[in-house]
Amino acid sequence: MLKVFLVEDEIVVREGIKNNIDWEKEGFLFAGEASDGELALPMIQEIAPDIIITDIKMPFMDGLELSRIVRKEQPAVKIIVLSGYNEFDYAKQAINIGITEYLLKPISPAKLLQAVKEVAEKIEKEREQQEYMNQFKREMLENKNIEKQKFFSDLVSREQPMAEILDRAGLLDMDLVSAAFNVVLFNVMRKGQTSTSYSEEIVKITEILEELAAENDFIYMFDRAGEGWGFLVLGDHAHDITYLKSSLFQRVIHEVQKYDNLEYFGGIGKTVQRLRELPESFDQANRAFSYRYMGKKDQIIHYEELGSMNLLMEGEIDLSTLDMGKIDRRILENFLKSGTVDEVRHFILDYFIGLGEDNINSLLFRQYIAMDMYFCTVAFVEEMGIKSDEIIQQIGEVKGVANRLGTVDSTRVYLADILVKAMKLRDSITMKKYDSLIDDATKYIQENYSNEDISLNSVAASVNLSPSYFSTIFSQEVGKTFVEYLTFVRMEKAKELLMCTNMKTSEIGYEVGYKVPHYFSYIFKKTQDCSPREFRTRS
Repeated sequence: MLKVFLVEDEIVVREGIKNNIDWEKEGFLFAGEASDGELALPMIQEIAPDIIITDIKMPFMDGLELSRIVRKEQPAVKIIVLSGYNEFDYAKQAINIGITEYLLKPISPAKLLQAVKEVAEKIEKEREQQEYMNQFKREMLENKNIEKQKFFSDLVSREQPMAEILDRAGLLDMDLVSAAFNVVLFNVMRKGQTSTSYSEEIVKITEILEELAAENDFIYMFDRAGEGWGFLVLGDHAHDITYLKSSLFQRVIHEVQKYDNLEYFGGIGKTVQRLRELPESFDQANRAFSYRYMGKKDQIIHYEELGSMNLLMEGEIDLSTLDMGKIDRRILENFLKSGTVDEVRHFILDYFIGLGEDNINSLLFRQYIAMDMYFCTVAFVEEMGIKSDEIIQQIGEVKGVANRLGTVDSTRVYLADILVKAMKLRDSITMKKYDSLIDDATKYIQENYSNEDISLNSVAASVNLSPSYFSTIFSQEVGKTFVEYLTFVRMEKAKELLMCTNMKTSEIGYEVGYKVPHYFSYIFKKTQDCSPREFRTRS
């Protein structure tokens, strides 16, 4: 029910309006009354009525002054002014303030009720339009985020005609005309957990990153789902490595450092002059970004710094004094847990650099490293529940390892091959987990579709995933975006209620999560090609 509040200093008039209209029967809640604007204001602030009926001439604070204050604080409220003064100045002031109706006293209860109902219709139409806009924005935002992910992936992985790039960028409100470009990869993770886990802290960090990108017209931010974010930096700032490493993420890093359970890492590629050269910048940024498995966290690395880093072993190592205990197996284990197939080549290359060129040129040393990586990889997939015969079939038997290590290059190829195969086995298990996760998510939607406040964020939180990652997985696995699926569930339930009950259309709309009846009818007709009434008649 819409709430009505009355402000009138004449008690006879006030009592007449209050008692001569059956407000509840007419579909309204008479929420309160006051004898002047000064007394009314705090009550209005607390009650937040939908419609205010107020006299103009009152002591202490008149109706126009009250209306100015209320309209500023509650712009959606509708105000009906009652006046015994048929003067143009009052009407003109009322129009300037944004008064909805200006009625002259004396006025009959019937005429006042008619005016209140007309105002109520305006409120319903405005709310309906607002709901249209909210739904449109939700759909557009989810679809736009998915399109942005695809666009960034294409932009940094393959050459495209310039016209195609600019056309797609334009549809996403991006201006990519620039003299220089650089790619930065960045992620914030919970310590000891996968980066895809839902976390209120990470959601807050994401909002700060989005603000950062929105504030700078030379930065475009792309969600990479479970792999963090990619940033495309344009113009002079693309050249400024100091800026990219410190100032760009200063606010974010400051926020991350407030939480003991969070850590960050970033990788910066080289600056290029053409959009078609972005795959090269991305490749180098990705190589720097892959050092999160080898080095300490909480840093942003430029690809040119990689040559001076020795992250696997401490100090110089000579085969005659080689201490195998100095090789940190956790680096490989961490990579197997959360690395990607695309990062394997960089990982192996940097792993070998860290071991030292003199050492890796030794066949004996390569055999040790290869055997160690083989057994570590097998142990990892075994822990995931994969049977031995499938492991041997996919990765190969240990006795075949030595035949693949003749040169440094062949060793790299072999080790990259077993890591890729292990990750594909890992991902196959993960996809089975996604089946269960999607089942949980769809069950949550089935149980909560009638809640007007159900959202992508609330469903993602229910399955412990970040909203962006959940959106990507859900659309891939279900074949519909979250908004499309929620609408589908609501429409199926609505059709069931239309066929099997005598409920009113407005009641059915409310039952399936639409609090504005006209909006429910709009969505039903849009998705079912007929109105709810026509559907009921056909059935």
